[in-house]
Amino acid sequence: MKTILVLNMGMKSIRSIIFDSEGNKLASYAVPIETSLTGDTVTQAPSEWWEKACRVIQEVLADVGAILIDYLTVTTSSSCLVCVDKEGEALLPCMMVSDKRAVKESALLKDAEAFEKVKKRTGLGSDPSLMIPKALWVKRNKPEKFNQVHKLLSPNDFLIAKFTGQYVTDYMNAQKWHYDLEHGEYPLEFLQEVGIHKQLLPEVVVPGTYVGNVLPGAARETGLSTKTQVIATTYDAICSFIGSGALNEGEASDVSGTVTVFRAASQRKIEKPLEKIQQLPYYEGGIHIVGGSNNLGGGLIEWVKQCYYQNEFLPYELMEKDAGEASLGAGGIIFLPYLLGERAPVWDNCARGVFFGLERMHTRKEMTRAVFESAGFIDLDMIGAIEEAGLPVHTIRLSGGLARLNLISQIKADITGRQVWVLSEFETTATGAAMIALYGQGVYKSLQEAVEQFVQVRMIIRPNQRNHEKYRELYQLYKETYHTLKPLFPKRMELTERLYGGKRIKIENL
Repeated sequence: MKTILVLNMGMKSIRSIIFDSEGNKLASYAVPIETSLTGDTVTQAPSEWWEKACRVIQEVLADVGAILIDYLTVTTSSSCLVCVDKEGEALLPCMMVSDKRAVKESALLKDAEAFEKVKKRTGLGSDPSLMIPKALWVKRNKPEKFNQVHKLLSPNDFLIAKFTGQYVTDYMNAQKWHYDLEHGEYPLEFLQEVGIHKQLLPEVVVPGTYVGNVLPGAARETGLSTKTQVIATTYDAICSFIGSGALNEGEASDVSGTVTVFRAASQRKIEKPLEKIQQLPYYEGGIHIVGGSNNLGGGLIEWVKQCYYQNEFLPYELMEKDAGEASLGAGGIIFLPYLLGERAPVWDNCARGVFFGLERMHTRKEMTRAVFESAGFIDLDMIGAIEEAGLPVHTIRLSGGLARLNLISQIKADITGRQVWVLSEFETTATGAAMIALYGQGVYKSLQEAVEQFVQVRMIIRPNQRNHEKYRELYQLYKETYHTLKPLFPKRMELTERLYGGKRIKIENL
């Protein structure tokens, strides 16, 4: 029997979870992480990550007693840039995935001579959420810091380096640098043209690769043994997909933590160009993972709590009760859920949240219901993009914190018209990381064997077809509302920036 500790860091918390190789959760502990928002700036402090990583690891080790942890792996958000010096310490706050500062750099990259070739090979544009635009922003705006950079890392890479002293990344995280997965190389010509040296980037390894043992210093700070082996897996969205067990064609995975990660598996590479979504090969697992992540999923519910339920004793129970008492369609309210702009499949950095159709009769019940329904419209948008690529979706495996609200699960079934399978384990990001690591180290002979150990379905929700027909009409209005307002979003952004400038906001729970 093997044991594995998964350090899982998302936008709002860092958690440490210990599993055994039969899929049993032995211990779990989490603490919140602070996120700072200032205009287009969204950052976290890497020093806080390490301090809290040590704390959550110490807590779970105390819970399990004197057992040896055989393996440790880390999974975090992707497309977040950490600049470190030669000592491995962060030179700047981490630019998170939803940080929008690199808009100008994104536009510059499109004009680079080597860009079209890179885009054709990788299928990726130059969105500001990606790593090269962020690195170029640092180079142009913080040159004194950029000159001190030893490595440009993701949070995954940063924490693995803290444990092992090794600077590595997996090929799925590397794709955010426009790494060519098929040929196994960084875009050297493109990087040279924009002035980013290859030696600043980490070595690329296969998910499931042994990196090194826990260093003595890290062992002292965390309570781990130096016998514990550190395994590189990949970023949270991919881990959560694997952890859902959606390995068969026709099955999709919706993992709604702070963001919504919606993906499906294909047994073949999709050859047509994908504009709205992405595909990632997981070569070792024999699948291509098709879909994407948005900017807010469960984070929408946290926002509703902050706005309308902050002083309530049982906020989530009350908001579910309120939304359940409101009529289907929220009494005519449509909510656009783009509070931080949007990634897949909309790709609109300027878009923002909108309540459309408010009347004097409406209360927080209808507004909460409208936000709940927007979570279903997000899924339907993703299904549309996946099916446009030629991959049908008939079943949705549901997990993440949002899956704890049964009403939202039913709404998602009704809006999409698909069966929703609610998983027993909501923490599919952690289970997926454990599965990838244990499979990579030969503990399991196949991913399917890992699924059989870790994944169970708690509940199957079937769509109400009468409700589905009504939601089809409401979805058209939802889409028309966005497209009608789309030209106004950039005007609104320019105006608010001019009137208000940047204002720092601390958010402990997105």
